[in-house]
Amino acid sequence: MTQQTSLSARAWAELALLALIWGGSFLSIRTALDEIGPLTSVLHRTFWAMAVLWIFIALRRMSLPRDPRIWGAFLIMGLLNNAIPFSLMAWGQLHIPSGLTSIFNAATAIFGVLVAALVFADERLSARKATGVMIGFAGVAIAIGPGALHSFDITSLAQLAVLAGTLSYACAGAWARSTLRGVRPQIAAAGMLTASTLIMAPLTLWFEGVPSLSLLPETWVSIGYYAGIATALAYLLYYRVLAMAGSGNLMLVTLLIPPVAITLGALVRGEALSHAAYGGFALLVLGLLVIDGRIFQRIRHRAKRNV
Repeated sequence: MTQQTSLSARAWAELALLALIWGGSFLSIRTALDEIGPLTSVLHRTFWAMAVLWIFIALRRMSLPRDPRIWGAFLIMGLLNNAIPFSLMAWGQLHIPSGLTSIFNAATAIFGVLVAALVFADERLSARKATGVMIGFAGVAIAIGPGALHSFDITSLAQLAVLAGTLSYACAGAWARSTLRGVRPQIAAAGMLTASTLIMAPLTLWFEGVPSLSLLPETWVSIGYYAGIATALAYLLYYRVLAMAGSGNLMLVTLLIPPVAITLGALVRGEALSHAAYGGFALLVLGLLVIDGRIFQRIRHRAKRNV
């Protein structure tokens, strides 16, 4: 994947749209959790998103992989990229604000750099990346808050659950690079959502019972949003933006999502975050910018031109 140093107006528009869509997912998931359990919410998410993507694939008449190893890779991908993180974050949102969940979610990029450095020989942790990772982890520690060190409670556990979900996302990225090269991204997304649905169905039945279809209208609207738009449609948009903007610019989405989620959480649910949460997010942003490195290269180039 290439990194583009400039973004067209269309790329910026689609990047912003993706951030808005994913930013809204935290509020919609939290709204659904008012009536359904976290595992049930995840099952709805994977099942309906899977259905939408398979309809898309059928309409486009895309050919499916025949290698059973690919389908086995989908199973692991569904576990790492959907079942584990979706479940941990949904449960975490029962106990911490949706805006704070989105801030912790931004740590996915930090964990991604660290996991890639541990797994791939060509992803060494340079001094710049190591500095960015340390700054990012400092931001996470500040967002968690010093109170978590004095008294470990359900809120502390929820924060750790969400962070464990971001680590699972990072592991999924490494797994995808190792096993799913050459597979169409739409097929990969549908395959892993199918696998995660097969994983979540028995777990949901065991722990939360048969999902009820007699739900409040706002619950169905929330499910429709986070499953159909923030998962199925967002996956398709994600790969469009990736092809248009490059992987480096796509990291900007990570920085744009929390402001959307924080604003929606405050306006709709009256959520208020601590100053530590905002300070931690600022450090996370700085860490990601250091890892990316391009903004500092531009500053140096401008300084040289002015000399």
